[in-house]
Amino acid sequence: MSERVMYLVRHGATANNLASPPVLQGCNIDAPLSPAGYQQAETVAELLSHRRLTAVYSSPLQRAKQTAQAIAQRHGHSLIVMPDLREANVGRWEGRSWVDIAQEEPDAYQNFQRAPDIYGYAGGENLIEVRDRVLPVMLRLLRESHSAPCVVVAHNVVNRAFLAHLLKIPIADARSIAQSNCGVNIIRLQRDEPIVETLNSTFHLSG
Repeated sequence: MSERVMYLVRHGATANNLASPPVLQGCNIDAPLSPAGYQQAETVAELLSHRRLTAVYSSPLQRAKQTAQAIAQRHGHSLIVMPDLREANVGRWEGRSWVDIAQEEPDAYQNFQRAPDIYGYAGGENLIEVRDRVLPVMLRLLRESHSAPCVVVAHNVVNRAFLAHLLKIPIADARSIAQSNCGVNIIRLQRDEPIVETLNSTFHLSG
């Protein structure tokens, strides 16, 4: 049986990602890549240009599609958009920084920090809901990648929720998993068990 491999990538940086402090975008702020984000996308596209790929999948949000398109173009693939790969709904915290949220909604902020699997983003999704939305589609794409690896370009919270499941980390602790802009995770199916071989590799970005 051919091996099944997924390259799971977080999108390149937007201006909101690079703000100080960063701004939560969620699934409704559809910001494009920043100039730095475009460069990150081209760098990860070059890294993966030497791999044979069966398909390139993306979240429907612009920042993910622009990153994925840079990868797909190197292989002559059409981009396949998967709506369930969209970023978490962060509710009324959209467009705000964690600093502002902590000051303006201290109780909701503390609840989220203590139990994001239960309380979640105020007015949006909790981490269990994100995981349950993302997990079936991620596993299906991995299992379908039998002829060559696939690439999936998604988001910080989405990737963390999926990886926490694979690493058997409690979903409440998923935010401890680093996911850099255009970092690459390699996931391999072994005896029908998804194994995380590489977590958030960023060596290609350091040059």
